[in-house]
Amino acid sequence: MENKQFEINFINFLKKIKNNRIFILTGKQSYNKSGARYYVNKYLINKNLNIFFKKEKYPKISELKKIILKIKKIKPQYILAIGGGSVMDYAKIANCLDNKKINLNIREANTKLKKKSIVVAIPTTAGSGSEVTSGAVIYINKIKYSVEGKEIVPDNYFLVPKLIMKNSKSLKASSGFDAISQSVESLISRKSSNKSVKYAKKSLEILFKSYPLYLKEATLDRSLKMLIGSNFSGKAISISKTTAPHAVSYPLTSHYNIPHGNAVSLTINEFLDYNFNNINKADVNFNLKKRFKLLFKISGTRSITEFLKFLDKLKKKAKLENQFRKIKVPRKKIISKVMSGINIRRLSNNPIQLTKDEVKMIISKNLLK
Repeated sequence: MENKQFEINFINFLKKIKNNRIFILTGKQSYNKSGARYYVNKYLINKNLNIFFKKEKYPKISELKKIILKIKKIKPQYILAIGGGSVMDYAKIANCLDNKKINLNIREANTKLKKKSIVVAIPTTAGSGSEVTSGAVIYINKIKYSVEGKEIVPDNYFLVPKLIMKNSKSLKASSGFDAISQSVESLISRKSSNKSVKYAKKSLEILFKSYPLYLKEATLDRSLKMLIGSNFSGKAISISKTTAPHAVSYPLTSHYNIPHGNAVSLTINEFLDYNFNNINKADVNFNLKKRFKLLFKISGTRSITEFLKFLDKLKKKAKLENQFRKIKVPRKKIISKVMSGINIRRLSNNPIQLTKDEVKMIISKNLLK
C-alpha cells in the first residue's frame, strides 16, 4: 500500500499541472526503460509539453548551454527532471543560470543564482539523492565544478519505486554504492553536523540491508527502500558534503568513463583505512573515533579491518570490479590525470588533511592491486 501511495502522489501531481507550460529534461534510454514515458503520455496530454533528451554520460558545460537556451525560449512554468544525478544537476543549474560568462562564473564560484521555473525532480536511479541537495555538478574541460546555493534545491520531488526497477545491474550497482559512499563519507566529513549524522545514519541503516537484496531482485518494496535510503544520503551530504573518495572519483569519470559510483568505490577503502589509522591527526570539531564506531555499529562490524571487508563484500556482490585494471594506459599517467583533476573542495572536507604526496600514495595502493 505504501508503494502504491508514492505512485498515486506522482500521478495526482501530473494531473494537476497538465495545463501549464512544461519542460521535461531526461535521457532517452532511461525515459523509456524506466516507464516514465508511460506516465507522461497518460497523464500529461499537453500541447505545451517540451522534452529535451540529454546525450552526455555526465553533465558537460556544452550541453548545459543548450538546455539553458531551450528553457529561455520556452519559459516553462515547470521543469521536470526525470532521470539520474546528471539529469537533475542539469535541470538545477539551467534553472538558475544564464549563458552569459557562465564558464567563468562557474569556475570562479561567482554565480548569482535566480530561479526561473518550478523544478520537480523524479529520480530514475537510487543513488545521488540529487533531488534534495543544494549543489549540482558540471564539468568544464573534464574538470568537475559545483554550483551551490539554496536556489539549486528542487522545489519538489517524487520517489516512484516502479521507475528504478528495470535499471541494468551495472547501473543499480554503481548508483547504489554511490549513495552508500556519500553517507559513509558524510559521517566523517569536517562539515558534518548532528543533523547530517542523523540523516547519514538513517541512510546506512536502510542501504546496508537493502542494497544487496535490490541487486538480487528489485521488488517494489526494495526499490522504495533504496530510494528512501538514497534520499537520506542526499540530505546528509547537502549539509556535510563528501570527502576524499569523491574528490578523486571525478577525474576517473571524466577521463576514463568509469561510472561515478564505481569510481568512488575504487579508493574508498584506502582513504577510510588512512583516516582511521591517522585519527590522532584529525582536524575536526567532533570525536572521529566515535564516528568510526558508529559506522562499525551500523554495519555489524567491530574494527576498521572488519568494516573494510564488509565494504568489499558489498562491492563483490555488486560486481564492482577494479576498473584500474581495464584502463590501458601507464600507471603514472592515470595518477597524473587524477591529481590534475582532483576536486579541492571535497578533498578539504576530509577529516585528515592530505598532501598531494599522501593522495598519490593512497591511489597507488589500489593501482598496485
